[in-house]
Amino acid sequence: MKRYILHTPFSIYHFDAATWVHSVHKHTYFEIIFILKGNGVHRINGNAFQYDEGDVFLLGPEDFHHFEIAELTEFSFVRFNESLHKQLPDDKDHPWQPIIRALLNTSSQSRGSIVVDKQEKQKLHHLLAVLEAESANDQSQYFEVIRDSLMRSMLIILARNLFSQTQSRPVLKDSIEAILIYIKQHIYRPEDLTIEHLAETFHYAPAYISLFFKKHTGESVKQFIIKHKIKLIEARLLYSQLTLSEIADEFGYTDESHLCKQFRKYTGTTPISFRMRV
Repeated sequence: MKRYILHTPFSIYHFDAATWVHSVHKHTYFEIIFILKGNGVHRINGNAFQYDEGDVFLLGPEDFHHFEIAELTEFSFVRFNESLHKQLPDDKDHPWQPIIRALLNTSSQSRGSIVVDKQEKQKLHHLLAVLEAESANDQSQYFEVIRDSLMRSMLIILARNLFSQTQSRPVLKDSIEAILIYIKQHIYRPEDLTIEHLAETFHYAPAYISLFFKKHTGESVKQFIIKHKIKLIEARLLYSQLTLSEIADEFGYTDESHLCKQFRKYTGTTPISFRMRV
């Protein structure tokens, strides 16, 4: 998979496209994607989200994505490195610092567009217009101060929208959603995903949590974990240069042979054959 690199702390890329010409890729930076007009599908980390005029996406360094454009789309990509928001000594008492850190460390990609409210979208698009206008004069002695203030405002508005969505859809500690989120967060740590550990974490009896999980998902805990793990491994095979041994180690397999055996059982092919399809 291609990895795009940003060699400066900040850049804006504004363009129209009828067809998406970039292959699936990752970045070394963060990216706020504004949809100024048009519609289609935005595929992020294997998930598909319909997009329309006004939508705003936030991608982190490890997110991989591409667009399927249905109608001519006008994009504006605001790209920035985390160094743009490193805390300075004089900033330690500013409340915006922890808000921005929380936003940048929170995966938002199970939600698609972060902003739903029309007025909130308009605020962000107005800030974008000012930011683009100021960027045309980026040699000005005032540019960095204005840029950082505008970026800070954008990120805080994004945080407000993202976190208000989370609060309006609370995840109960004992809900199936909470268990699914926990499994996905700990997919690289097999010792945290045993029935016994899950039962202890969610205060259920081991036998009950197995029944509870199957009732709500239609499959066993073990099957869900393996299928989710295989899906992630497929992405590694297609979009990374990691060796089978490195992938096996990342996902907690005892060795490469164990990975190959389980992969073939669930996909009908070997990891090497799957990788060679590309």
